[in-house]
Amino acid sequence: MLSHLSIRNYLLVESVELDFGPGLTVLTGETGAGKSILVDALALALGDRAEGGVVRQGAARAEIAAEFSIAGVPELARWLDAGGVAADDGVLILRRVIEAGGRSRAFINGSVSPLSQLKEAAEFLLDIHGQHAHHALLRAQTQREVLDAYAGAQQQAAAVGAAWHAWQGARQQRLDAAAHGQARQTEREGLQLAAEELRALGDDLPRWDEIQAEHGRLAHVTTLLEGSHALISGLDEDESAVSAVLGGLSARLAEMRALDESLGDIAQLLEAAGADVAEAVLGLRRYADTLSLDPERLGELDRRLADMHRLARKHRVQPDALAPLLDRILARLAELGADDDVEALQAKEDAAWAHYRGSAEGLGRKRRGAADALAKQVTAAMAELALAGGVFEVALVPASEPRVHGLEDVQFLVASHPGIAPGPLAKVASGGELSRVSLAIQTALSGVAGVPTLIFDEVDVGIGGSVAEAVGRRLARLGETRQVLVITHLPQVAARGSRHLRVAKQAKGGFVSSNIESLDAAARVEEIARMLGGIKITPTTRQHAAEMLAG
Repeated sequence: MLSHLSIRNYLLVESVELDFGPGLTVLTGETGAGKSILVDALALALGDRAEGGVVRQGAARAEIAAEFSIAGVPELARWLDAGGVAADDGVLILRRVIEAGGRSRAFINGSVSPLSQLKEAAEFLLDIHGQHAHHALLRAQTQREVLDAYAGAQQQAAAVGAAWHAWQGARQQRLDAAAHGQARQTEREGLQLAAEELRALGDDLPRWDEIQAEHGRLAHVTTLLEGSHALISGLDEDESAVSAVLGGLSARLAEMRALDESLGDIAQLLEAAGADVAEAVLGLRRYADTLSLDPERLGELDRRLADMHRLARKHRVQPDALAPLLDRILARLAELGADDDVEALQAKEDAAWAHYRGSAEGLGRKRRGAADALAKQVTAAMAELALAGGVFEVALVPASEPRVHGLEDVQFLVASHPGIAPGPLAKVASGGELSRVSLAIQTALSGVAGVPTLIFDEVDVGIGGSVAEAVGRRLARLGETRQVLVITHLPQVAARGSRHLRVAKQAKGGFVSSNIESLDAAARVEEIARMLGGIKITPTTRQHAAEMLAG
């Protein structure tokens, strides 16, 4: 519900602060006073396109802020949460700033937002029904949603949409499998061959470094054996072996130590050197024992390394990357196998289609049951709204193909006069007729869910007398379940309001301004009297005005 509207430096308005409440609020004023300024400013706050010319002369910028109470709009709360916008204590503020040069900025609860977000938020909040405004009722989607709301079929419609998306997803998966089946088969055969070649290497596949080292040892085993024996002889077996020389030197140093104990540290170093030489000799003997000529094993390793190099060149990787390559090939083969069961995919698609068709047919039956009732109710209302003899119809046209919204398209048709064939609402009805048809529809929907705030801009054009009273009664009835704002020039409509705003022009500082004020009981009598009697207001006119307000 709209709770507050602030307008600054917009067209003829210098500064206006307005509070709103539930029920029917009427806005009146003399012709040319600027009654539509309020609606136009509100439309800017809801995301309409802005131009620099809307800024009041002499001002740098115009600013419009609309505050809404959204406690009763859970869908909007979820939308805000999904967009990361905080709704402070159930309050939503949409603000628009338009610079004199034409640049504008939009804000939602103080955060800069694109205009598209303001427009999306507005869809949950408010609908403007005006003579010249292209409002929601002209859209095929809205007409379908109106019928679904009247039928109480919103959840069914959502379920049909979900079933349609599921069917389309299954269908596309099956089509992809069929269209690319040969390509996947070719890919699978190539991968299977590559996997078999790599698997043939067995446990050696991840042991590239170990195999390469073993091959190096076997290829040079003679050189390694000769070197080992030469080192053992030089360190321990020859007459001049290192161990013998160190032993003699250690004995000589022991004699010197007996004369000078300070040589103890050096003696320990020589003893350690002798022990290290002995340890080295022992290690060389063990190493030499492991070496043996094995031509068969060397030939096997030659073949293994050749195979690994060949496969590495074939797959354009290093030999040590063959094991990870096999893992990737096996993973891809698993994916191809899962996507290749076309029969299973067809069965999945068939099941999804059957579910969608059943849901859509059920929704169609509910729509057909509600279409006639809605048409009769709106047609009866049109007769009260100066459209006697007019007809409203709800056509359910079979869709050319199954759609996300069902198996039929919904179209509102209207004939505003007898003898005229009903035609599409957007093409047949004039501005005033469209507003009254919209009023009739909104009254019919007043008992079901919908946007919480409705604005009617001069829905009473071209009517008067008893018809004007009927319009007033219907608007007041609609105000029992919605917040309604009506711009009117008819006293019969204005008298039905629970709140009354008046727009008036005034000269100030060389500028003409439009001022909007809330009227108390006495001021309402004067305004209704003005609307009844024109320039000269008599006691009789005031009495008539008071009676209208009392009735």
